[in-house]
Amino acid sequence: MAQLLSTKELAQLLGIHEKKVYKLITEQRMPATKVTGKWLFPKHLVEQWIAANTINHPGEASCLIDTPSLLVVAGSNDILLDRAMALFMKHHPEITVVFGNLGSMGGLRALGRGVCHMASSHLVQEDEAEYNFSFAAKEMENMPAVVNFCFREQGLVLPKGNPKTVAGMADLARKKLTIVNRAHGTGTRLWFDRKLKEAGVSPGTLKGYDHDVQRHLDVGLEVLSGRADTGPAIRAVAQLLDLDFLPMHWERFDLLIPRSLFFDKKIQAFLSMLTDPAFTGLAETLAGYDLSKSGKMVYPQDQKKESA
Repeated sequence: MAQLLSTKELAQLLGIHEKKVYKLITEQRMPATKVTGKWLFPKHLVEQWIAANTINHPGEASCLIDTPSLLVVAGSNDILLDRAMALFMKHHPEITVVFGNLGSMGGLRALGRGVCHMASSHLVQEDEAEYNFSFAAKEMENMPAVVNFCFREQGLVLPKGNPKTVAGMADLARKKLTIVNRAHGTGTRLWFDRKLKEAGVSPGTLKGYDHDVQRHLDVGLEVLSGRADTGPAIRAVAQLLDLDFLPMHWERFDLLIPRSLFFDKKIQAFLSMLTDPAFTGLAETLAGYDLSKSGKMVYPQDQKKESA
């Protein structure tokens, strides 16, 4: 069981009077629970609250959606995230989760405008050693809290048996393949463009480069139908549609949350679900997911770089 602090212990930890603690509970969302008429405070959540500096963070955009029964997530599309939201609503029927499929960049911009509670993103930075931080810094006046949702495997989806023997990005041009692409503003599109550049492939030479779709699953359906020879997507798509998959790399897929909302009850309930066996069971039915860091704070509590 997590260590619980009494009101007196918390006051000593923060260096304030006990009366101030009650004000923090009511005004500034100090994580707390009431047992037998007494307030108790999970120490690990208090430490996160302090680290995240959630108290009236200056300059931070406030969320325009103030409805306790509604949780709005916007950003990058993901099959496991779709299933996680459905699982959450099953366990919390009083809360409706709405997802805006805007791509990683669109999600960050929505978060900056205050029109969603969480953004899903996997934007790899220029140094390819870190994710999301530099992009969030550009879109938001203050860095949000960042919690890992999962790691997932990206690559090229191919017809069953890989009939055109695609072995890498260079083959897309050399073999004059027809591709299907992801939409502008998605992390997958950004990753795909970088891989093409590394392989010395000019996007303008690829048939279908401007044919973009909104979801990873849509990429797979285009390949399955024969309208495209290949396209960038996650491994889970190939598994679900019985297609071949050429793996390229593992990437970190995060949830970004304004610090002022971090301890909102519905957000904490969603984050807590990420370590629940019911959620991990969902991932076990899909290929290409790693939940070893799921639910763990990446920023600001742990800023260690993850290798992708």
